[in-house]
Amino acid sequence: MMSSARSMPTANLLENGQVLVAGGVGSASIAVGSADLYDPATRTFSVTGSMVNPRYAASSVRLLDGRIFVAGGEGVSGTGLNSVEIYNPSTGTWQVTSNMSTARVNPTATLLNNGKVLVVGGYSYDSDCCPLTSAEIYDPATGAFSPTGSLSTGRRNSTATLLNNGLVLIAGGYDGSNLDAPEIYDPVTGKFSVTGSMGTPRRFPTANLLLDGKVLVLGGYGANDTVLTSASLYNSQTGTFSYTGSMNNPTGRQTSTLLIDGKVLVAGGYNLTNVLSSAELYDPITGTFSVTGSMTVPRWRHADVRLLNGDVLLVGGSSIGGNTGGAIASAETYSRK
Repeated sequence: MMSSARSMPTANLLENGQVLVAGGVGSASIAVGSADLYDPATRTFSVTGSMVNPRYAASSVRLLDGRIFVAGGEGVSGTGLNSVEIYNPSTGTWQVTSNMSTARVNPTATLLNNGKVLVVGGYSYDSDCCPLTSAEIYDPATGAFSPTGSLSTGRRNSTATLLNNGLVLIAGGYDGSNLDAPEIYDPVTGKFSVTGSMGTPRRFPTANLLLDGKVLVLGGYGANDTVLTSASLYNSQTGTFSYTGSMNNPTGRQTSTLLIDGKVLVAGGYNLTNVLSSAELYDPITGTFSVTGSMTVPRWRHADVRLLNGDVLLVGGSSIGGNTGGAIASAETYSRK
């Protein structure tokens, strides 16, 4: 059990195999700054240093030096943050670094092959206002941000996937309507370009780079906020999407985790009526989904991390549908063994 209930936290695997879980919406429905470390050896959480700025709906990545970068989100006032903090595992403390050029709620953050971080889109004010087309690059060597190319379509709630060729696929999201509109970012030119259509708008989908280099984009909320079972594969060599098998249960704001064997675990989410405990496995060889063991607790707005032993940690989230309440302090692990 974590020290605090957390809906919409960040979760990142550390180099030592532990997991840092930080921030989120707490049991009082306001942002928290506290953080916990999960130790897979003892299957327990322990408190670590707190962030300077409480936040939820932030984005995070592990830098090449092992530190954890956390950017944006909403603060205790319920408005967007432009602040960025970095967690140092060797000291268990956070340090504020340069601010982004604008506040960003639900942006994406992607570690590029050169060790810099691409931060894209988000909402500039709160979870209801002002989709951003802008993007910026963080350089850990200088601790500074610089502007880069802009999206063709402003968005939050999208996915960002680093492809094997070093480009970044941005897919889906929301700009007042649920979006299709995939784009590709090229770190060499610093520009975005439109790529093939998914064929289905998706808000809050998930995306995973498969072992064959394709990207699986699945679930989410589609046109007219229908809850989706469909999934699509992106082929970076052709720049096109094609449909693959459908899930057994429609869901949005689920987690999806690439397993060591190349399958993808899809867990939880919200179908706009019920918070789900169900889970499925996608098999890229057959292109089909199959039901697997359910979580012990229904949860959405949770976080997932694949541990070094191949198990998956599912942590925090909310047990109640809608916009507030139900933050969860528990966590569980999924094992294929």
